[in-house]
Amino acid sequence: LHLLLDYSSFGQEVAPPWPMGEDGRVTLITAVVLAAGRGSRMGAPKALLTHPVTCRSLVEEAVCRLTTAGLSTVVVVTGAAGDEVEATMLSGAWARECALRQPCTVHLAPCPDWADGMGASLRAGLAAAESAAPESVAAVVALVDLPDVTSAVIERVCREAGSQPTGATTESLARAAYGGIPGHPVLLGRAHWTGVQRAAVGDQGARGYLQGRDVRLIECGDLATGADVDTQAEWTRMMDP
Repeated sequence: LHLLLDYSSFGQEVAPPWPMGEDGRVTLITAVVLAAGRGSRMGAPKALLTHPVTCRSLVEEAVCRLTTAGLSTVVVVTGAAGDEVEATMLSGAWARECALRQPCTVHLAPCPDWADGMGASLRAGLAAAESAAPESVAAVVALVDLPDVTSAVIERVCREAGSQPTGATTESLARAAYGGIPGHPVLLGRAHWTGVQRAAVGDQGARGYLQGRDVRLIECGDLATGADVDTQAEWTRMMDP
C-alpha cells in the first residue's frame, strides 16, 4: 500500500445499513475503486473529471458514495493519473462535504501495470484489500465512470448480497443489475479473491471468473441506469439530458 488516509475525525460511529454476522458483529465489507485508467476515449483520465452537480472529481464522488453507504475501508487503485488522484484525495475536501455515517480510511494503491487493462487494476485492488482489511468478508468493486450509481445502489448490493439473513459472507458473489442486465458494483466474497486475481487479465476484470458461477443479481434499475461514460459525447448527454 502506498498511502493510508485516515478520516477518523469525520463521521460518527453508526452501524452500516446491512445485516450483522452470526456473532453479532457488523459484516465488514471493503470497497475497491478502480481509478487507474487513462481514459483514452474520453481524452483524459475519468477519475479527474468534475461532476457538474457536486463539483467533486469522479474519484472523490465514488469514494464519497461508498463511504456514505456505510463502507469504512476504501482502496483506491491509481495509475495513469496517480499523482493527481493522490493530491485530490490528500486534500480531504470530499470528506468534509460528505455526510459520512462513520469514520473511514482510504488506502491509495498504485498499479504499475495499469496500462495492461482493468484486470491489472482489479488484481492490485484485491491485493491491497487483503492487507488493508484482514477481517473483511467481501469486497465491493466500483468504477469511477458510473455517475448515476449512488450510495442507495451500493447499500442495496451490500444488504442483499447473501442468501442468509446475515448478509454477505466470504462465499458471496453478487452484482447490481439494471433492467436485468448485470452491471456494477460487484461484490466478491473473500473466498473468491484469489481466483478472481488469477482470472483477471486484460480488460476483463472479474468477468471470466464470474461466468458459469452462481452470481446473485440484485435489481437496481429503480435507482439508477448503471450506464458508464466513455466519451465526451456520452458524458455530455448524461450530465445534461
